[in-house]
Amino acid sequence: MVLLPEKLPRDPDQLIEIILDLRSEVETLRTSVATLKTMIFGPRSERSALIVAEQLSLGLDGDETNAAMPAPANDDSAAVQTAQTRKGRRKAQRNIGALPEHLPRVEQTIEPETTVCPCCAGRLHRIGETVSETLDRVAAVLRVLRTIRPKYACRACEEAVVQAPAPPRLIESGMASTALVAWVAAAKYAWGSTLYRQALILAGQGVSIDRQTLARWMKRTAWMLQGLYLAQIAAMHAHPRLFCDETPVRVLDPGRGRTKICQFWAHATDDRSWKGPAPPAVAYIFAGGRGKKEIAGQLAGFEGVLQVDGYAAYTALAGDKTHAGKIQLAFCLVHARRNFVKVHKTTNSPFAKEVIERIGAVYAIEKKIRGLDAAQRRAVRQAETKPLMEALKARFEETKDGISRGSTLVKAIDYALERWAGLTLFLEDGRLEPDTNTVERSIRPISIGKKNSLFCGDEGGGQTWAIIASLLNTAKMNGLDPESYLTDVLERMVSGRTTNDRLHELLAWNWKPDCLAQPAKAAA
Repeated sequence: MVLLPEKLPRDPDQLIEIILDLRSEVETLRTSVATLKTMIFGPRSERSALIVAEQLSLGLDGDETNAAMPAPANDDSAAVQTAQTRKGRRKAQRNIGALPEHLPRVEQTIEPETTVCPCCAGRLHRIGETVSETLDRVAAVLRVLRTIRPKYACRACEEAVVQAPAPPRLIESGMASTALVAWVAAAKYAWGSTLYRQALILAGQGVSIDRQTLARWMKRTAWMLQGLYLAQIAAMHAHPRLFCDETPVRVLDPGRGRTKICQFWAHATDDRSWKGPAPPAVAYIFAGGRGKKEIAGQLAGFEGVLQVDGYAAYTALAGDKTHAGKIQLAFCLVHARRNFVKVHKTTNSPFAKEVIERIGAVYAIEKKIRGLDAAQRRAVRQAETKPLMEALKARFEETKDGISRGSTLVKAIDYALERWAGLTLFLEDGRLEPDTNTVERSIRPISIGKKNSLFCGDEGGGQTWAIIASLLNTAKMNGLDPESYLTDVLERMVSGRTTNDRLHELLAWNWKPDCLAQPAKAAA
């Protein structure tokens, strides 16, 4: 509303109130414009939001868990990982001086053109050699697997005919082996390649397979893996600590001639930071919405601490009579920090910068205690982190009273204070993390897949995506090659070597290749 001079009051106090309201409105609009510019033109990484030069990146890119994750393949990785630049950034990891020892070696010997001495024409004798190694790749080769089943008959009676039964296949009466289907699934759901691109890759090798055929293969694969998928979710929910997040996905809605918005919910566990029992795992659940009803159905049997962001559906879930006393919420300190980052980037607020520095000090302590057991982590947090958080809360309370209620800074402060009990729950329990970075990292493959695939063909496609992606990305989190893992799992399930009552053996953190599992089974 435009204020004309003749409409302005003459009371100085009223003018001051109008000025303050307009200033608050201008600040809000500036914040909105800056946020939109960042979304459209700005960098996506959380690292770009650093305000203090020496502050940690809060582990969103996985640096915080490097010490607990499986060692990289390159042999010199330990030296490379510990080396850091003066600015605190890790040096680029390179294979300097050695290549991974676990890779097979293929030797080629290059002899000189002649072994005759150029001086006296005598015979030269080998006195040594120079060895160098280069990383090589053998191109993928499509082949036709011919299965021959001889028939045997008795010449005496001419009645009995014996022939081995045809081995069961994932795609019955189809032309695809289990390994080929696993390759397609891993390429799409583990590495983000679309079925359209894979059809082109196959066409480049002279094999024409329709994209819809590949989609049917994926549907059949998900049907076969559904029991294992449910077993993984049950195993994860048996632990009393669970991370949860959600992300939207577009699904075709033919009746309306457009797409509709559905959701992928991500449940994650990972106790490696304190050497706890919960394995690194993620389970995606496809749902039609992101309300309390959906998350309540997913967590019907869960009891414990749910580590989440500030979304209202989680608060409603914890306050519901059905889940009262069963679910306790631990909120994310990184999400609270992001609000102050936005304020500082738009208003250059000194107080916002102060808050970011204080939270950076908390994460400096977290970096120091990562890898210790739960009791040690709690003791350090009580002695060092708790006073920092109490001082931060006091600063919030004394600052908010002197700021306009419409200010974005007050909104950031209110977000933190309203969730303070959940934000500081990690101080009382060394098993908890101060943030939800674990599940945010785990949901990235879904985000990449959404950018590449744009939408799901139908809700069945979303369910297929959730099942296969859950198992493959959990395999990746456990240091496994997802294609090899899926091929072995499917072959053992299709053949019946692993029955439904032994599906726990195929969970990524329990899995061993069939060639290793068979001798152990025989010995038992």
